[in-house]
Amino acid sequence: MFRLTISSINLTEPTKNGTIIVLFIQQKLNTFFSIIRISNGGTIMLKDETIKKVIQFRDDRNWRQFHEPKDLAISISLEAAELLEVFQWSGTDTVCVDKIDKIKEELADIINYCILLADRCQLDIDKIVNEKLSANEKKYPIDKAYGISKKYSEL
Repeated sequence: MFRLTISSINLTEPTKNGTIIVLFIQQKLNTFFSIIRISNGGTIMLKDETIKKVIQFRDDRNWRQFHEPKDLAISISLEAAELLEVFQWSGTDTVCVDKIDKIKEELADIINYCILLADRCQLDIDKIVNEKLSANEKKYPIDKAYGISKKYSEL
């Protein structure tokens, strides 16, 4: 695992060296991976190399011609339904240890289709996820939403 810790960088008075360091860090992070933090403190690493492999897999088979945004969105929905099916009729069963292989398979399908949809629509995944997080931070301020599962309009 790659971990980077920066104690402080003063961006109010950028210096040439400070700017170079920030650009270098951004370049390395963009080159090697995108990180999405999850609630249990773990990290999911989606490497640029993996994203390129998904796109190359499609291109090697000349399937881009079939990947219109509508069809990719439908595929995401269908794969999400297959993931949901893993939990169908499970009652109060919330442990997924015995279902993990099927969960991995369906989650990978969903992520692959999301990558292909973002590529088809020329969207930067990192940028749109961060924009959505920023919007959600405004809708769900910590002081009103902490530990509460209500929709933002009900807070």
